Amino acid sequence: MKHDSLDALLDACDTLMLDMDGTLLDLAYDNYMWLEHIPAAYARQNDMTEDEARGQLYAIMKRLEGKLNWYCLEHWSDALNLDVVALHRAENKRIGFLPGAKDFLKTVSDHDVRLLMVTNSHQHTLDIKTEVTGIVEFFDVIYTSHALGHAKEDQPFWHALQDIEGFDRRKTAFIDDNVSVLQSARDYGVEMLRHVTRPDSRRPARHHNEFIGISGVAELLG
Repeated sequence: MKHDSLDALLDACDTLMLDMDGTLLDLAYDNYMWLEHIPAAYARQNDMTEDEARGQLYAIMKRLEGKLNWYCLEHWSDALNLDVVALHRAENKRIGFLPGAKDFLKTVSDHDVRLLMVTNSHQHTLDIKTEVTGIVEFFDVIYTSHALGHAKEDQPFWHALQDIEGFDRRKTAFIDDNVSVLQSARDYGVEMLRHVTRPDSRRPARHHNEFIGISGVAELLG
């Protein structure tokens, strides 16, 4: 589609899959948690500077990026000897929708389209964010990578989702901010893909020429 609009997109699909973090909810919260708050807690616990803590944490995390445990709060609680769930809940005031995303969800709910949340978010994170935003109420079904046993970056995730949903890949639209995830969806045969280029409201857009980019889902509202 050369010109994106929500009506045009929904007319072309019978299933709309949406990522959560960085697509609907502001990634500023997650970036704060992992780039500032958790490294600070790790530094205090291990009597080191925050820069030293970040160096250690990023080296550990890089090895798991894109894998299921990378998104698992229980894994990081064990690996870091920190209550990562409690740290997230303590900062829940920072959780919020991206600009226009809630209006987007309200508008989509008025259309005859199956609306799925398809997220790598760990269930604990999803629960914390739902407590603040009520986001799950907009969706027909919520699918987490942990429930399906594979991260969205991996092909088995899409096979598992297909086994449950039986979606038509030619009539399914999927919106995500993660290029690796979009590449995996494309490899599986999902044809209508949109890349959110500004997942963190505090940071500039990140464009990628492989996919049609939108600054945020609100852009589709026109």
